Amino acid sequence: MEPDIVGAAGAVCERCGKAAALCLCDAIVPIDNRIQVLILQHPQEQDRALGTARLTVRHFRNAVLKVGLSWPSLIKILGRPADPQRWAILYLGSAKASALAPDREVVMLNRKGEPERQQDALLADIEGVVLLDGNWSQAKALWWRNAWMLKCRRVILGPPRPSRYGELRREPRRDGLSTIEAAAMLVSRLENRPEIETALTASFEKLLARYRAVAGDRAAGAKNRRFATGSDR
Repeated sequence: MEPDIVGAAGAVCERCGKAAALCLCDAIVPIDNRIQVLILQHPQEQDRALGTARLTVRHFRNAVLKVGLSWPSLIKILGRPADPQRWAILYLGSAKASALAPDREVVMLNRKGEPERQQDALLADIEGVVLLDGNWSQAKALWWRNAWMLKCRRVILGPPRPSRYGELRREPRRDGLSTIEAAAMLVSRLENRPEIETALTASFEKLLARYRAVAGDRAAGAKNRRFATGSDR
């Protein structure tokens, strides 16, 4: 459905990659974030009307989006020195925060999939986060193709509600989130700044509302054309 919606929504914005009817760029005020955001996007996830990677990066002054399948190291991606132990990657394993630490929304895991001790101290030391953008299989492909990710800290989220995508894009797990929702939750908790999540969530909800409006207009137009040609008789 998404390619048809893109075609119906007008020219594409060079900044966010969204069609004009879905573009939110003029309303975005970039946030000065301390925790750097690095989004690695699978090539097949590009140009999605409902994708949120570029929208997420637009919200942060300290953010990078890279499209590809593999990179030799975190340092090569950033173009500067970086300690992977001070970077957290949103982990794709089967562990659930609600089961391991019900009282926490962000949980750091060790390589055995168990919660690390001294959670607060370890999370306070994080200087950047890595998010993998794509569907479940695409994100797993990025994980397996980049061995340097094993050096990063692993975090999982325990969101209080399911993704706002709802029926528009089904998540494989109840705790699965869009990239913008995950970034909003993770960075806001690490920096203890709830306004970050508020701003990104508001943009995501606007995107979904505009998408539904464009989809509804297109469906109504198609129905009117069928009646005009008598195709429903």
